[in-house]
Amino acid sequence: MTTTTAVSTGPAPELPFFVYGTLRPGEPNHALFLRGRTRREEPARLGDAVLYDGPGYPYAVEEPGGVVTGDLVTALPEAYGSLLAELDRLEEYRPGDPRNLYERVAREVVLSGDGRRVRAWLYLAAPPVAARLRTRGGRIESGDWRGRGARGEEG
Repeated sequence: MTTTTAVSTGPAPELPFFVYGTLRPGEPNHALFLRGRTRREEPARLGDAVLYDGPGYPYAVEEPGGVVTGDLVTALPEAYGSLLAELDRLEEYRPGDPRNLYERVAREVVLSGDGRRVRAWLYLAAPPVAARLRTRGGRIESGDWRGRGARGEEG
């Protein structure tokens, strides 16, 4: 069973990041935030989640049986603290803020190459946003932001 851990106050563990949208290699925010600050970038999958199309960026929403395609990004140790803070700002995430669009959570992802399971930070749609997307959102059926031409007819 996959577990989700909400972030509390206090120092965050130094986990890699699972990125599935504009932070993926080749996407615009990768160049702005990650280029030159990573040790490794590996294709990976997140289980029990689906993607919805946001205004120019995707939202991952928890859903049993779904799969989201992305990349596991391991930051250089010397860049980790500033990178975590910058990604939280980019995603407009503040611990405990009910206005968050995303929540940073720790989840297990599977590396596409060798099937290893790795715990990573990722940004999931906050509960009110996820509820709205489930009823009126445009789901990306492929589970891959890069393949977003294949959308469901939900909404």
